[in-house]
Amino acid sequence: MIIVLYYISLTMEKFRKLGISEGVLNAIKSAGFTEPSEIQEKAVPLVLQGRDVIAGSATGSGKTLVFGAGIADKVKRGLGIQALVMTPTRELAEQVAKNIRFFSERSRLKTKEIYGGVGMGPQINELRYTDIVVGTPGRILDHVQRRTINLSRVKILVLDEADRMLDMGFIRDVEKIIAQCPKERQTLLFSATISPEIVRIADRYMRNPIQVAVKNQVDPSQLYQAFYDPPIEEKFSLLVHLLKLEKNGVVMVFCNTRRNVDRLERGLHNQGIRALAIHGGLSQNQRSNVMQAFHEREALILVCTDVAARGLDIPNVSHIYNFDIPSTPTEYIHRIGRTARAGKNGIAISFVCPGDRSEFKQILRFSSCSIERLIMPKFEHVASIDFKSNDDRKVSRGGRGGGSRHFGHRAEGSGRFGQNKGKPRHSSHNRGDSQPEGRRNGLPFRRFQRPKNRHK
Repeated sequence: MIIVLYYISLTMEKFRKLGISEGVLNAIKSAGFTEPSEIQEKAVPLVLQGRDVIAGSATGSGKTLVFGAGIADKVKRGLGIQALVMTPTRELAEQVAKNIRFFSERSRLKTKEIYGGVGMGPQINELRYTDIVVGTPGRILDHVQRRTINLSRVKILVLDEADRMLDMGFIRDVEKIIAQCPKERQTLLFSATISPEIVRIADRYMRNPIQVAVKNQVDPSQLYQAFYDPPIEEKFSLLVHLLKLEKNGVVMVFCNTRRNVDRLERGLHNQGIRALAIHGGLSQNQRSNVMQAFHEREALILVCTDVAARGLDIPNVSHIYNFDIPSTPTEYIHRIGRTARAGKNGIAISFVCPGDRSEFKQILRFSSCSIERLIMPKFEHVASIDFKSNDDRKVSRGGRGGGSRHFGHRAEGSGRFGQNKGKPRHSSHNRGDSQPEGRRNGLPFRRFQRPKNRHK
């Protein structure tokens, strides 16, 4: 008992040295955090000093505590909206708001999340008594235009997952919202990638920002990447085969379109495989119910669009399946970044059909990934689903079938298994929406040499 108390005291001392207030320290202690993450160690002291910060940090790195500590330190109850956090998705807004409430519980600060897909009335009423706002750019701008939100007292402005907001076409909304905030403020920008557009925003809206970079949260030594190259009419049967072989693990299956997500979820259900589906076409209540059910492990398989690649709190993902190949290497990196975190192993399997070869070559060329080609296993052919309708597939992928079948990789039978083995258009009706539109996967793990500590 004495040893445990000493360890807790030592842990709190690490956080206390960052300058975090006692109220936030108590929340950290009750949450059971063991030690500060890299982004927290580097950025928290700067934030508490009042400096503008650009942090290269992905989802799951502990960044919410970075700006949450600053907000809890500087915001005073009952003086109007003093902190504004912009996020690209509804789910991230909910997650961030929940964490800020937790960190600022002792200060009794009022936090309100605002996003599209729900009524404006309740939001308008609660904004009158709010100290901290967390929301998506589209809905925040709706309130600005209706004059139902007052940002003239904002002390801290946070752009969370800024690159994602730019990818989704929110740049104009973001700039209009920034214009409503006082020039004398602290601005914090968090982004998984620091693109030229991010730098332009920083130059225009931040004051002498300090850039902080942290290591990738995904450990390459813990992530095994491979691909199959099935005919398009067989990839559903292949996925069913791989999912049925494994009874444990948390799986995310990515599709490029909402319709493919819905069709795949129904197809898996028809094969006796319990899966949940999430994409931008669902209502907010539906999406919240899906995430709650997934967190409660009512199902271990989540079929999703790229809305779930970033911004959602989905821990302990063991397998990623790219049922549809993403159109860019960046999207691929974000998808596989959901696994192989915190020292745990992960597996990413891609299905590369003939029409996907051009995109997959780009992934191989620009992502510096080592992706092994696997031999198609024997499996039972099940009722096929049409995943290749023109209205469902990206234009860039239509009718393309060139390229080498082996992509310059190893010949068949080689490798460790041998023979045994666009962006959405942004419109006023969906602003604030988040939507652009193993299981050991059947691999013989007894012969799987890397990573070695898969039970860690």
